[in-house]
Amino acid sequence: MSDKLVEVIMHGLVLLTAFPIHECAHALTAHWLGDDTAKNQGRITLNPVKHLDLMGTIFMLIAGFGWAKPVPINTNNFKNRKVGMAVSSLAGPLSNIILAYISIILYKVIAYYEMFHENSYLYALSTIFLYSVFLNVGLAVFNLLPIPPLDGSRIFTLLFPEKIYFKIMKYENIIFGILFVAIFFGLLDRPLGFLQTKAINFMDLISGWVDIIMLMIMR
Repeated sequence: MSDKLVEVIMHGLVLLTAFPIHECAHALTAHWLGDDTAKNQGRITLNPVKHLDLMGTIFMLIAGFGWAKPVPINTNNFKNRKVGMAVSSLAGPLSNIILAYISIILYKVIAYYEMFHENSYLYALSTIFLYSVFLNVGLAVFNLLPIPPLDGSRIFTLLFPEKIYFKIMKYENIIFGILFVAIFFGLLDRPLGFLQTKAINFMDLISGWVDIIMLMIMR
């Protein structure tokens, strides 16, 4: 199987898992905080069809960069608009971090077992979970950037007066266009790669207990 085909399959995996979980987390958290806008549109679901955007899906499969349909949130339904927006926005990247952590645990368990038994199917399965770690961490790191319309910009509403934030959001489409160009030309590759590497190293560290247990079992 060619590397390009494997890459497309892995990107498809993101579309079917990471994206739906990310968007569902936004919708569910907003519902818990009092806003049923997304719930009423059927967005509290893991069904990819409800969340995937056509162009975002195509770009994800071809270029490895894509997006889902944004979850609609009406901040007027929150008791505290700024806190509600920040918390519901944080839920998306946090869900990907949790998914990445689960993936690295499963990767290590399967990889250690495969190391001692040399099973090609286990190797393929461990590779899938390893890709899941990288892709979910990458998605979380990217979305936490404080740049509109990414989740990080909404989390930073806690640091700015509402008037300033909503003035910035008027230019969201323009900022997104600039962000898209920057990604297309690879201008963010180095800083994102640095942040992703640090995040994965930390995740490897806090899942070190798996290494200890598996080495004890496999002796």
